[in-house]
Amino acid sequence: MSLAEALVLLAVAVCGTGVALARNTLHAVIVYSGFGTMLAVAFVVLHAPDVALSELAVGTVAVPLIALIALAKTRPQP
Repeated sequence: MSLAEALVLLAVAVCGTGVALARNTLHAVIVYSGFGTMLAVAFVVLHAPDVALSELAVGTVAVPLIALIALAKTRPQP
């Protein structure tokens, strides 16, 4: 395992832990978007660019956007 692979996998682990430990739902969604980005970087480092593009579209943009829309619709209006 190269140093780049180890660093990226460590960053993925840190982001995943951050998502799990986030107390605020909005913060969890934002950290999840960063987690998706780090996963996409990990896939590029591991020589899987097609999977990285899919992860970038789904894990970084689509799922967090849907979660943010759901949060906006379900939060009580002041």
